Order: sequence, then structure tokens, then C-alpha cells
Amino acid sequence: MADYANETSGLTTSQPKRTTRKWLWIGVPVAIAVILAAVLGGVLGSRAHKNSSSSSSNAAAAGSSPTGEAAASQAASIKQEIGVFPTGTDSQYLLPLYPSTTNTAAYTTPTFHPSNNAALAWPADPFQPSDPSPTSVRSDRPRLIAPAYKWEALSKLITTDPYLKVWNETIFGNASVYYNLPVVQYHLDGGSGILDNAREIKMRVKAFSYVYRMTNDTKWVDRTFKELQNAAGNGTTPFGPDGQDKWNPSHFLDTAEFTAAFAIGYDWLYDAWTDEQKSQIRTSMIFYGLQPGLDAYSTGWWFGNIKGNWNCVSNSGLTMGALAILGDDTSGIAEQILAKSVPNALENCVFAVSSDGTWAETANYWYFGTTGLAEMTSSLMTATGSDFGLLTNNEDLGKTGLYHMYVTGPGSLFAYGDHGPNKFSTTANSMLFWGDQLKHPEYVLFQRDQHDAPEPNSMFWYNPTVSGAFWDGLALDHVFDNNTDQWAAMRSSWTDEDALYVAIKAGTLQGHQTHNDLDLGDFVLDAMGTRWAGELGSGDYLSPGYFNSDDQDAQRWLYYRKRTEGQNTILVNKANQLVKAAPSIKFDSSGTKQDSSTVLQVPSDSTAYFTADLTSGYDNVSSFKRGIRTINGRKQVLLQDDINASGDIMWRMHTNATVTVDGTAATLKIGDKTLQMTILNPPNGVSITTGPAVRFSDDPPLPPDASDQENPGVTVVMINLPAGTYSLQVLFNPQWAGMSASDFKTPPAVAIDDWSLTSHN
Repeated sequence: MADYANETSGLTTSQPKRTTRKWLWIGVPVAIAVILAAVLGGVLGSRAHKNSSSSSSNAAAAGSSPTGEAAASQAASIKQEIGVFPTGTDSQYLLPLYPSTTNTAAYTTPTFHPSNNAALAWPADPFQPSDPSPTSVRSDRPRLIAPAYKWEALSKLITTDPYLKVWNETIFGNASVYYNLPVVQYHLDGGSGILDNAREIKMRVKAFSYVYRMTNDTKWVDRTFKELQNAAGNGTTPFGPDGQDKWNPSHFLDTAEFTAAFAIGYDWLYDAWTDEQKSQIRTSMIFYGLQPGLDAYSTGWWFGNIKGNWNCVSNSGLTMGALAILGDDTSGIAEQILAKSVPNALENCVFAVSSDGTWAETANYWYFGTTGLAEMTSSLMTATGSDFGLLTNNEDLGKTGLYHMYVTGPGSLFAYGDHGPNKFSTTANSMLFWGDQLKHPEYVLFQRDQHDAPEPNSMFWYNPTVSGAFWDGLALDHVFDNNTDQWAAMRSSWTDEDALYVAIKAGTLQGHQTHNDLDLGDFVLDAMGTRWAGELGSGDYLSPGYFNSDDQDAQRWLYYRKRTEGQNTILVNKANQLVKAAPSIKFDSSGTKQDSSTVLQVPSDSTAYFTADLTSGYDNVSSFKRGIRTINGRKQVLLQDDINASGDIMWRMHTNATVTVDGTAATLKIGDKTLQMTILNPPNGVSITTGPAVRFSDDPPLPPDASDQENPGVTVVMINLPAGTYSLQVLFNPQWAGMSASDFKTPPAVAIDDWSLTSHN
């Protein structure tokens, strides 16, 4: 399944155990992705553990716990002694593991504190044009993302900032792995093109170029040129078709990412290339990338009012390519590209972030879109001295870091909809960029602990003057209420990998770039380091009609993972939900915030709930409201459906657990963890059943020559009800270590319309 979970036990941070079965990505990741994960986890994990092992004693030596400015000053002054905050990112799915400590000397208010970090601050950029223009660039190289003055300062910063030091070591390690691999082999993956090839090459070129600039060892220049020559079809093995379609412009994401890779290699290694090499790289970039890109502004759908990753990635790659060759090429194509890419991104790409910060597509497509936008914006800023409004045109852009933080649970993302292709050079490091540029230190502090932080962009986007802990003062709950989104997240801790986490969504079923599911009321549930209710993720992108439409009769809705039956929600007459649904929601929270400690003692009355009127999403339903809430100090979860339907009703939840049913109760086990679920006040004759994660029937049939993906290891837990009026209450009781049966509470029966913060006390 496309979700994945960490594993430990209890309610406070402890050392990881290795007993829980993984949530599986369907499909085998390519070897390089496995290698990358191993390098990141091993290097960062071991270094972080060494740095954090002394954190308690160092923090204690810092003295008492001041507040306000004094606390920020103290945190900044001892950050070097504390080092990397997590004890590792080598938990089962590479989420950071934080030490269990109430010592708060460094774990305090997020801030940028230059006065106490003068030695860690980046110097001011000497390039300060009074009247910036996209076609007027700095005279020194590099121009893109990492200008020369930052390279000059980087070596000193690496010796003084523990994160930069770890990341630098990891980048070197990854580059060494890539160096010994054969050049990327051309592989056309049907309609999905050669995007994996493009992003893998971009990842390699960035790493090779970085290591060369840090060492001046020309073997890295030679290896970069070998990779670029291969991708241009000038290597020792064939790479794609002859002619201008080599980078597959019909699937323009491929072309854009190749162009970005060539731009970085051309620019970062500019002084190391011979004139002949520059000419070859530049010629390939123009012929296969920029010229098809210029044509695409007239013909490509992705530039026409498309607010999503296609627009961001495409504009970004072309902008980087144009900026890289500006002044070296006399054809004028760079100027023509920049005249189109910047205005187009200002109108479209930046507005893929909704008014509440949610990404318009899915939680996973946020990575692709925000990486493109950040690289484009950063490249313009470093090359020309201005972002030209990309940071400000959407006043809600600064909220998207909050979206990423809340959509990430201890069992990983609330990964609704499609999860997309392999990420390779795509990371969440845009958080470092937004956090610095838009003054959100909590974004920087959150992302710097993640397993994907160590890559070249992070070295230049990270603001080393940041100090504090992202979780200090951060609310456990948040609702995102834009009508296309409508989702909420609730948790019991930000720093405990065993924490309770619930996320649930409503929102419209159209307007998501055809990456969504028919999933009103869909939810995920994490507890004890395990995801108990999870997502299936993408279907087969090559399936007939998969992306053609999101209309009610679209072929996309024939595939199990996209159908309503493939979600954790209610079915009526085994039919798909209605795509024109317009849900309404209600949310409330006790407002509990975590303090600077990594050990949060949740108050007994701490709670949150989310309710949604989903009636408009169904035929044969006169009223349907779904609500979910935490109870008993966030140790239990109640899911309730108040429904009046004239058709058969089916409650469904997908799990990797082994499920044992006993009438109206079920026991779910994953490894040595157990969750009990019970129907409260069950209607007569109703019981829990289980079944496979497959379509009910072949009516309607799949398109010719199409097949559904299998979902191995996934069980569907079901509750079937005949037509009628019900208040179906399902109580989830994770079997926390140290809790006895008497510690669990049975909540009262309360109509969803009457829910309040105190209604279930």
C-alpha cells in the first residue's frame, strides 16, 4: 500500500523495534532509489545518533529554562553542542526519531537568531541590482541557486553547523555511489515517458557538480559530461529516438527535467568546461529542451491555466535552462523563454496552493510542484536579483509548509489520491526555501530532520541561523477548509513516533488535475508506530483512460484504487460517489499545543473532531454525515456515520493488519501491536466482516486490455447494513503499553449534529 508506518510502542518516544510489517508501495522501486535511501538513512542516522547522545547532558549544562528572547538566545548559543536533533532517521520508514527528554534548553521557540549566530550567517549577496530584469543576470558563475559567494562561505559553515556537516557527508557518499553506476539507460515507460530517466540524471548531475566544486577534482567533471553526453544521444549507447523528440516533449515533464539537469551542469561547472563542451551542452539543451518548450507555450495544455505540478515543473526547467545560457547563445531563445515562463508561472503555478495552503493535487504531488516552483524562484533570485512576484503573487503560498507538516503523520503521509512516480531529485527541501524566504523558521526546523534533506539544494537554501524546535508551540490539530480540500489532522504528539494520528477529508471530487479518488469521508489512522487504516495510492498510470477525465462516467473511476469502494468510507448500493458533490464541514479542537519537550503529557480533556455533511456525494441518500474524533486524552478514536439511505450501506476500511472478527468486534494485529475495533450499540443482526481489496464485479467492465492492480497483504474490513436510518459508531482502541481494559472509555451516543468539545466527556 502507498502508506507506510514507523514502529515502536507506548505514548512517549522510545527506541525503535523492528517487528511491524511495512505498508508496501505497490511496485518495486528502481535500484537507485533503494541505494539512495540506504545511504541517507545510514549516514544521517549514525551521525545524528552520535550528536544526540550527549544532548541531555549538554542541555542540562546550559542551565535553567528562560523564556522569550532569552530562551531563543540560549537555544541559538548551544545548538552546536546539541547537534542534530533526531537520534536517527533510520526508523522503518526514515522518519526522524527524537530523544525522549523534558530538557528544553535548545528545544524552544522557532526563530532565526543572527545575533547569536554571526559565524553561521550567510554573507550578503554582492549582486544587488536596482532594477532587476529576467534577462539581466549576474556576471559571475554559478547563477542558479548556488552563487559563488555561497560556495566560498560553505566550507566554513560546514565546520560550524552540524546539519550542513552531515548533509555534506551524505552528498559525497551518494555521489560516490552514482559515480560507479553505469550511465542512465533510456527507458520509455509508455505514456509516462522517460521521467524517471530525467530525474535520475538531474539527481546525479547535481551531486557530481557539487562534489567537484567542493574538491576541484576533475574526475567529477568528466563523469558529469559522460552523463550529459549520454542523455544527448552522444554516448556509447543509444539514448532515445533520433530527432527533436529525444527528450519526449509530448510528455513535457521529461523535457523540463532534462533541461533543468543540463542547466545545472552547464552553470555549476561553467568554469571547468572547455568551450567545446559548453557548446555541445548548450546545443543539446536548446535543441531538445528550449525549442520544444518555446513551441509548447502555444500548443501545450500544461501552460494553459493549469494550476499544478505540470505547470511548475515545466516553467521551472525552461527558466533554469534559459538563465543558464543567457549571454552565451545568440539565437535569442533564452530571452523568448523568460518572457513567457515567468508570467505564466505567476498566473498558474503559484496558485496550485489553495487558500488554506493545501496543494491542489495530492500530498505527494506537492513534492513535485513545490520543488519546481522553489528551483525556479531561487534561480531567478540568484541569477537576476528578483523573484518577480513568485513569492508574493499568491498571498497563501506561505501556508503550504504547514500543509506538508500536518499531512505528515507518524505513519507517513495522509497519501490520498495518486502518489506519483519515483521522486529521485524531488524532495521536500522547498520547505527550507519557503521557511527562509517567507520567515517560517518552523518549516526549516521540520524539514532539516527529514531523510530527504541531504542533497545539494539544501546546502544553499538552509538558513543556519535558525534555532529552536518546530514543535514548540505548534497545535496538535489543524483544519484546512478550502472547499476543494476540506481536510483535518489530529494527533497526540509531534515528536513521538508512536503517536495517535487521524486525518480525514471531504472536499470536491474535481479540480485536482485528475489525480484524486472518489473518496469523500476517507480517513487514515496511526497508533503505536503503525498505520491501521491506510491508502492504496496510485493505480497503473498506463491503464486506458486513467487520466482522460474526472467526469462521472470517466474510465478512471473503473479502477479499484480510484473507486469509492477502494477508499475508507461509506458505499451505498456499491456505487461510486457523485463527482459534483459539494460537502460542508465542521471542525473544533481543544487547541492543545506541544511545548518544547519531546515528551507531551496530553491532558485528559484534550480532543478534536471533524464532521462532514456528505449527502451530496450519493444517490439514494437523503442524509449522511460522517464524524471522527479523539477521546480519552487522545488514546481512542470514535468514527460515526449518521445516515439515511434507500440503498444498501457498506462501511469499508483498508488495512495491512491480520483481522480476527468476533461478531460486532474485531482484533487487528500488525507485528506485536494490537488494535481493537468495536461497533457501539450495533443494529440487530449486524456484524463485522472482511474481504479482499478487489472490485465487487466486472459490471461495469474495465476498458479492453485493462486490468486492476493487485493489493497484496491488504484486507478490507466491512460492516453491511440494509437500507434505513442509522447512527453507526465504530470505536478504535489501540492497545497501548501500560493501559488496562479499565483505562478505556465507552463514549455516549451523540448525534453528529450535537457534537461539541465536551459532548463525549
